[in-house]
Amino acid sequence: MAPPSPLPKAPTVTLSTLLAWSPAAVIVLATFEGLVLCFIYGRVYDWWSWGASVTDLLVREYVVYAFLPLSLAGPIIALAWKHRLGDIPLTLAASIAVLFVGQEFCYYWYHRAAHRVRWFWATHAVHHSPNEFNLGISYRFGWTGRLAGNSLFYVPLVWLGFAPEAVFATLGLNLLYQFWLHTEWVPRLGWLEYILNTPSHHRVHHASNREYIDKNYGGVLIVFDRLFGTFAAERDDLPCRYGLTKPLQSHNPLRIAFHEWIAMAGDLKAARSWRAVLGHLFGPPGWRPD
Repeated sequence: MAPPSPLPKAPTVTLSTLLAWSPAAVIVLATFEGLVLCFIYGRVYDWWSWGASVTDLLVREYVVYAFLPLSLAGPIIALAWKHRLGDIPLTLAASIAVLFVGQEFCYYWYHRAAHRVRWFWATHAVHHSPNEFNLGISYRFGWTGRLAGNSLFYVPLVWLGFAPEAVFATLGLNLLYQFWLHTEWVPRLGWLEYILNTPSHHRVHHASNREYIDKNYGGVLIVFDRLFGTFAAERDDLPCRYGLTKPLQSHNPLRIAFHEWIAMAGDLKAARSWRAVLGHLFGPPGWRPD
């Protein structure tokens, strides 16, 4: 009698698989939200903006990252890994916790710089360009992040001994967590508002009201905003007005991706001193020589 054949192994979902399938998942969920808002709640939904965001994601993931793998931070990350202080294996809960908190700390300072340093804002402005707030804007990140060197902020983690793959997988999970934050229909979440970044906190972050600008930079956590003085709570008497301070009305993906780079190039062309050049590159958005 032949021995029984072994039972097939249950499929396992690895972190890389989860991240690989996340673009399709977020598009499906954002589309479902749009359909619900339109046909159940009778709300106006900007499907042109939805299409611009989908185009942004697909071009970034499957054209820019696939065929233009240039990265300003790549050589520096490789150098940091080569000269790292040691190796930190992710076999203990403590090391995983340190990586999570360290990545959150680095993300906070990247995100703060992305709003306060024009060079990084030129890419990040793409994410803030929609004039509405829904799940469909959550994956609109632009195409120039690698060329701008956004990953430089995570070099300290690599130098300490965390493998680059682990650092950027953790960042990927951070960004995936933030997907559900881009919605108006989730209310305040009680005591969780003191620890986590929530839809209420992120509505403030995306608002262009003077009272809300440059607040709530956290990824998963909100504790660093509270610690470093960049926290603002959503106010019932001050509805959020979304979009850029000078609204971008275009749904053209090319215009969305490069409008701030084009504006910065125009300012650099008109610069009459090295001070002006450096100010336009690394000063805050809206900086002027006078």
